[in-house]
Amino acid sequence: MAKKKAKEVNLDKLEEELVEEEEESIEEIDEFSIEEVSEAEEVSEIFEEELEGIEEEVEEAPEEEIIDERIYVVPLAKARRGPRNKYSKKAIRYLREYMERHFKPETLVISQEVNEAIWARGIQKPPRKIKIRATKNIDGLVVCYLAK
Repeated sequence: MAKKKAKEVNLDKLEEELVEEEEESIEEIDEFSIEEVSEAEEVSEIFEEELEGIEEEVEEAPEEEIIDERIYVVPLAKARRGPRNKYSKKAIRYLREYMERHFKPETLVISQEVNEAIWARGIQKPPRKIKIRATKNIDGLVVCYLAK
């Protein structure tokens, strides 16, 4: 293998550039005593701009328009065919197939709480059936939530 040539660096030029940058970045700070400023004023001054930005972002978030919402009890007993070490994986697959058969989505999202409910007892013992709430929005996105 050929070795790469190292670039030559002139230390004098680097030092001069650093000194110039330091001179430009130094700003004068007004003197004040710690006793004059209260904690509430400090917090409000420091975080005032950040809080305003966060409030605006929350207000701008549009709500998704839900076209259809259904509650299903999905049978997962078929997942118990075959090797025990694949039961929960199969249960997720059967849930996907069931939702695609009944909802005909463009895209399907299984929420984390549903996934955790299926995997709660491990890979070998998923539930025999699970109750879910499925919502479909205008874009054809179907999201599966755990029904209570």
